[in-house]
Amino acid sequence: MYFRRYLASGILTIVPLWVTWVVFDFVLGQLSQFGRPWVTGISNKVRGQHRVLADLLLDPRLHNALAVLLTLVGLYLLGWAVNRVLGRRILDALESLLARVPLITTVYGGAKKLVSALQREPSGVRRVVLIEFPQRDMKAVGLVTRTFQDARTGRALAAVYVPTTPNPTSGYVEIVPVERLTSTDWTIDEAMNFIISGGAVAPEHIRYDNRAGGGN
Repeated sequence: MYFRRYLASGILTIVPLWVTWVVFDFVLGQLSQFGRPWVTGISNKVRGQHRVLADLLLDPRLHNALAVLLTLVGLYLLGWAVNRVLGRRILDALESLLARVPLITTVYGGAKKLVSALQREPSGVRRVVLIEFPQRDMKAVGLVTRTFQDARTGRALAAVYVPTTPNPTSGYVEIVPVERLTSTDWTIDEAMNFIISGGAVAPEHIRYDNRAGGGN
């Protein structure tokens, strides 16, 4: 009896820690990948005069920490630069160059449009909605990225991104009739908390039924 009770308590304790670790390990791993070549380059640069420092920079723990730090600093400087006239011109020139490469312009253009779409409220519907997915009588949290019309009937449709748990960077894109959407008053942050926590972080009440119709 005690064995099962303590085992269950241990599992319930470790699950949220594990989910947090998975998410942060993914994010930190990506940041580290970007910054690692810079740390290696600095180590090689100073090796001639400061061999001990060069070896210290290549220590796995310090190496990864500095890689993350350099990436964050680089992202900050990039954000600062693109908000200046010169930086904006350089970015425009780079985008013009990328536009000439078919495969790259498809990926870059799509990613940029997605980021841009999530920064503004879609026309006629709320950003965070519930849709019938993966089947009727089951609902999933989705983010409306844009609305458009059926070419034949003129029916209002919405493109909805459905993130997965616990990693919301992967998911599905569904085309859903606007009248089948169930609107919520959640912000994107609240939706992400709900998804990453597997539904544990959620309001006490949620509008689940949309029988009255309408996407607003």
